[in-house]
Amino acid sequence: MSRILIAEDDTRIIAFLEKGLRAAGYTTTDATDGETALMLARSGAFDLVILDIGLPRMDGFTVLERLRGEGVRTPVIVLTARDSVTDTVAGLEGGANDYVSKPFQFAELLARIRLRIGDSNSAADPAAVIRDGDMALDLRARRAEIAGESVDLTSREFALFEVFLRHRGQVLSREQILGHVWGYDFDPASNVVDVYVRALRNKIGGDRVETIRGAGYRLR
Repeated sequence: MSRILIAEDDTRIIAFLEKGLRAAGYTTTDATDGETALMLARSGAFDLVILDIGLPRMDGFTVLERLRGEGVRTPVIVLTARDSVTDTVAGLEGGANDYVSKPFQFAELLARIRLRIGDSNSAADPAAVIRDGDMALDLRARRAEIAGESVDLTSREFALFEVFLRHRGQVLSREQILGHVWGYDFDPASNVVDVYVRALRNKIGGDRVETIRGAGYRLR
């Protein structure tokens, strides 16, 4: 099981990332300041680091510079509220493997994480494929199958299907689905979940996702 270090000082984002990453099969450790993040990342105990730039005691750019200067090659995804070209270039030139700006969508971040640490895991790893009955989702190949037939899903539909498969039989509220698929920065009043559930049903079969009136949705 891959291990991820979350170097972030916003407790709300930490809780959001922990929940999503653990549901996706990763183990996580938190560091809320740069000095702690540097110490932990130096240990070599992690497969990837999610690194916020605005950390107290030592900013993310300095953490990254020291890690790369010491020869630590652990993949790093820089996570920051800054979205200027200058900061993006600085992060990538400083040795970051990828760059995600806040607010972010968890599905996008998860895809980037899998891309960066996928090479260290066998493509045949059974954990990379989620199955339930005649439904299967290959997380590395980004392929969905229903009764042995490939189904073409958009990235958001794929993420939604993954959430349902990981919580099969469980009733998920619209707010829970929004948090998993659209990220921590979402509008709870939006009907986007209903729209995408309808689209997913059209592709995997209308009777597979059950509407629980007043509560949410459940994969049969």
